[in-house]
Amino acid sequence: MKTLITRFLAFSCMAILVLASCKKDEVRTVAQPATGGALTASTTTPVLSKSNLTATAITITATAQKYGYNSAATNSLQIAVKGTAFASPTEVALPTGALSKSYTVKDFNNLLLSFNLPTGTPAQLEMRVKSALSSTATEGLAYSNVVTVTATPFALVSYIYVPGAYQGWNPPTADSLQSPTGNGIYTGIINFTPGNLGFKVTPQKKWDVAYGTAGGNKISTSGSDFAAPGAGQYQLTVDLNANTITIEPVAAYYSVIGDATAGGWGTDTDMKYNNGTNTWEILIPLVSTGHFKVRKNHDWGTSYGVPKVGADGATLASSDSNDIPVAATGTYKFTFTPIGTDNKTAAYTLVKQ
Repeated sequence: MKTLITRFLAFSCMAILVLASCKKDEVRTVAQPATGGALTASTTTPVLSKSNLTATAITITATAQKYGYNSAATNSLQIAVKGTAFASPTEVALPTGALSKSYTVKDFNNLLLSFNLPTGTPAQLEMRVKSALSSTATEGLAYSNVVTVTATPFALVSYIYVPGAYQGWNPPTADSLQSPTGNGIYTGIINFTPGNLGFKVTPQKKWDVAYGTAGGNKISTSGSDFAAPGAGQYQLTVDLNANTITIEPVAAYYSVIGDATAGGWGTDTDMKYNNGTNTWEILIPLVSTGHFKVRKNHDWGTSYGVPKVGADGATLASSDSNDIPVAATGTYKFTFTPIGTDNKTAAYTLVKQ
């Protein structure tokens, strides 16, 4: 019996030793508190100018946060107005492995404007890089140092003005030409009335500086009056970089016609193109006993009215449409904006003044 007990104990010890030898040590990867993550900027005072929109304004560069092991952290650039403590930052995701971000003058100016900062006044933004071990969790969340950048945003869209005989040679009330990107090239549509074809171009709504013709398509601040080829709608393009002007008939212009207007169904009343809003508009007396429609190029080939089906009070159709009614006699502001490239429909408003 003693021998059996001895053998059993010996066998048990051997089994324990075998099991112990088969057990593997568990290796755990534990993230350490993040270190590093320094942020620098190529400049903290980028100069923004309309004449250099495509140039690089600033490059932001960061070093990676270190978590104690090789990690694929997600990184994003956070940008906020200085003094807001990053309460509502703009956040730009950085591609995996990329720890830098460059902005052109145009893009950085747009970034400043997105914070509703006033143009022409120096503004300060704060930047930092946020790093985390995943895009959805706070594990390993860490931030770099903060870099403050000072820059002066500018209004990208700019205007020049066209005082002339058509509006009484009065710069404060002159129609404008628009440059959407502020690149010095301005376009717009001017409606010249019969016998009132002379005009000049001014950078401001005053006569301090005025461009006139220097012969051919050249312009000069010492030139004489320009002259439109005739009455009607013309598109003007003024290039202040090359000091040139082109005057071309408008391919499509719009008017209102109908017995709600003073001209009745026999005379068009031209609308004016608003170069700032890209809409056609007119302030016109209308009578409630009549109706009207919109015509393209004074021709019934293309006209607009209320859709016979699906009328919504905001859209006109160029086919299968009814006349536009007038709710009450009075003076109305009518706006008209063709939609899409085929111009088969148009948005409109009709507001009693």
